[in-house]
Amino acid sequence: MKEPFSFERGRVVRSIQGRDKGRYFLILENRGQGIVLIADGLAHPLSRPKKKKTKHLHAEPIVVNLETIRPEGGKVQDSDLRRALEKNGFAVKRSLCEEG
Repeated sequence: MKEPFSFERGRVVRSIQGRDKGRYFLILENRGQGIVLIADGLAHPLSRPKKKKTKHLHAEPIVVNLETIRPEGGKVQDSDLRRALEKNGFAVKRSLCEEG
């Protein structure tokens, strides 16, 4: 089935296959050939993005502008990704065991 939205940088996606099924991510880079790099700032931080096939993702109708995600300027951080997902209604569910 063809996705109604493109897999562009900043697009919010939901994983539909794999260990991270049901989690929301932001696309950092589209590598072509149906491969994208995704991160959520928690399980997959910016320093270690996940490479995933687009056929295992569902694109949501929201695109976050990663260049202007940080209001005070500077380099985008993991907390910025988490905040952007939460702001758009895609809250990252964390348990007390995961926090350290």
